[in-house]
Amino acid sequence: RVNDRLGLVVFAGEAYTQCPLTLDYGVFLDFLKDVRIAEEDWDGTAIGTAIATAVNRLRDSDARSKGIVLLTDGLNNRGEVDPVTAARAAEAVGVRIYTIGAGSEGEILRRVDGGLFGPRNVRVRVEIDEETLRKVADLTGGRYFRATSEEKLESIYAEIGEMEKTEIKTRDYVNYTELFGLLLWSG
Repeated sequence: RVNDRLGLVVFAGEAYTQCPLTLDYGVFLDFLKDVRIAEEDWDGTAIGTAIATAVNRLRDSDARSKGIVLLTDGLNNRGEVDPVTAARAAEAVGVRIYTIGAGSEGEILRRVDGGLFGPRNVRVRVEIDEETLRKVADLTGGRYFRATSEEKLESIYAEIGEMEKTEIKTRDYVNYTELFGLLLWSG
């Protein structure tokens, strides 16, 4: 993005602002690099709370276009705010939400503590609440995407970037001084 203020809200069992809205993309990327997987006691997916936190950051913005890109790999199973309720609040203040369900189809191997025999891999079904994510996007004029690979996620971000363009009209003024008189005199 160029000339857009970006912010970052991270969420697991709760949601918080990792980086407030900024034009300093270097700082934004540093905050993004600092994001870590939640510890087990803070685990969960508070999608509604994350949306509400992001909307709260955007509601007073005077930008023409306000958008949220919600990237999740799970179901809303934590938090005090329902995702659809949060989406209605976003719609009320003119915030569009693009939702992305990230993860492969079917089952994945997840590493778990094995107790006596140490860590082991177990098959876990990938559960993404696509119906809710579609509803959140539709309510706000956004769109739902499914990312099953890193390449697909990159193309989704590029597509969202193309959809979220706002035309800006500018006027250029030039101050100049006539110097031809000096050359005319010498001639």
